[in-house]
Amino acid sequence: MTFIAKFKKRFYFVAARYFRFFANFVLKRWRPRVIAVTGSVGKTTLLHLIEHQLGPRAYYSHDANSAFGICFNLVGLKGITGSQLRWLYLFIAVPIRALFYRHKEEFYVVEIDGERPYETEFLASWLRPEVTLWVSLGLSHAVQFEQEVKNGKFDTHEEAIAAEFATLPKYTTKQVYIDGDSELMRLATKNIQAKVLTFRKTDIKKYIVYPTYTDFTFGSTTFHFNHPMPRDVSIQLLMLKELMSYLKLPLKPDFSDLTLPPGRNSHFVGKKGINIIDSSYNAHLISMQSILDMTKRLHAGHKWLIIGDMVEQGSLEAEEHRKLADLIADTKPEEVILIGRRTKKYTAPRLKELGISAKTTLDPKRALTYIENNITGKETLIFKGSQYLEWIIEKLLQDPSDAARLPRREPAARNRRARWGLK
Repeated sequence: MTFIAKFKKRFYFVAARYFRFFANFVLKRWRPRVIAVTGSVGKTTLLHLIEHQLGPRAYYSHDANSAFGICFNLVGLKGITGSQLRWLYLFIAVPIRALFYRHKEEFYVVEIDGERPYETEFLASWLRPEVTLWVSLGLSHAVQFEQEVKNGKFDTHEEAIAAEFATLPKYTTKQVYIDGDSELMRLATKNIQAKVLTFRKTDIKKYIVYPTYTDFTFGSTTFHFNHPMPRDVSIQLLMLKELMSYLKLPLKPDFSDLTLPPGRNSHFVGKKGINIIDSSYNAHLISMQSILDMTKRLHAGHKWLIIGDMVEQGSLEAEEHRKLADLIADTKPEEVILIGRRTKKYTAPRLKELGISAKTTLDPKRALTYIENNITGKETLIFKGSQYLEWIIEKLLQDPSDAARLPRREPAARNRRARWGLK
């Protein structure tokens, strides 16, 4: 760990307060209507859905959802994507830009990630959103909440993470949208000032998904996408529909022209004409469950699952990876390829108990070789997890230029893959 990384970890909120102090000048000068999006998964997708509706009427916190990132975003700067020396630049640039940087948009649509204890409240007490959309609750960044559970502050990791996210509804002034099927969400928002509205994916009337498109139907409204989208997106669409009604703005249900961020259900044509669905941006059990449910309902033959480890699970690592096996088995895939030490140690044995044979490896290169040697052109390959799955996808693309739409294209990520021999 570099000196700067150690400093950031130890003095995280000290440094964040420094940047917040100056970014607040921009916020106060602007005074936007703040719409906050939070949750364990689905935040970025929902932010893009809102952007599709509001367009230039709003400013969006793209690639920024932390205490640092949102401060940089407000003054029109990017965070750290390359050299750590950029921290020195930001310590000087943020105060200077805060003196003159201005926004003119009516809305600020901001994504907030409760990655560590107290970070959500740090942002919520400052931004005080008019509307909060809390889309999901799961064990993302569970390792960050280990100590709070060990100290007895919470009985479970789920309760600790729910309490973290719940500080955002607490500081919301008008409306809070939650998943009504989550008991922890309902309890966390029980006595808050804002009006709480609940939504359930069972409200969906019809869900159809193919490798190249998805339709969701609610009552007389059909939302159309030119992407394979998980059924869980129905919660986000219902929240979006209510948000547009609250803002008294028209709803546009056709998302044919929506461009999703990399690694979120992107469809590619691969070698020999195979279908590739890339959901490799992140992985924890709640997002795995969402993608595997989509896979089960996907209108496609010869479904192959290429699954990488779930990281940042802390003491729950073994349990979560064994649960993953049950979800995989339920999809009844034609092939299962597991990449990583965690899936090999915990997921593969459980799959064997369930009568599912899986190929396991620690090396993405071996997984690629197996795929290239065994595909016929009729397969649909679904990628989810860590372990550099984006590198495997890049090597399988029919059109090499499509690699620009894959996640982790920045130099630092390329260097990490190169150290693994993935060039």
